[in-house]
Amino acid sequence: MHILKKNLLSCFILLLISAFAAKAQTDKVEGLWYNDAKTAKVQITKAANGKFNGKIIWLKDQLENGKPRTDQLNPDEQLRKRPILGLKILSDFEKEGDDKYVDGKIYDPKNGKTYSCKMTYKGKTLDIRGYIGISLLGRTTVWERAN
Repeated sequence: MHILKKNLLSCFILLLISAFAAKAQTDKVEGLWYNDAKTAKVQITKAANGKFNGKIIWLKDQLENGKPRTDQLNPDEQLRKRPILGLKILSDFEKEGDDKYVDGKIYDPKNGKTYSCKMTYKGKTLDIRGYIGISLLGRTTVWERAN
């Protein structure tokens, strides 16, 4: 019986260490972020290939005319019926230095366009700069960390 208690305690300690190690390995940009208008929450995660992606996991207004909001303005007619909730809007960002994420894309469901994008982590905020061609020709929005 004493050995069983030691084994259980050892397993519990290993689980705790694993949980802390997994938490320590997450990147600071990972997690939940409100968009600039706080009408959506985007979850940013690191993919197996080491690049960062983000998808909409919450919408303030999930319904339109009593039905789930869809990607109505997508240039691909076949994608116009896909729901906004769960939509991947950030893709393929690579970490550069401590606080920059570059060479990504952002999709804007409000106009159906995809832009080149870079992100800059600033603690509780994230500067999202979408642009065409060079980053001077674009605009920056500020996202806020969500709980």
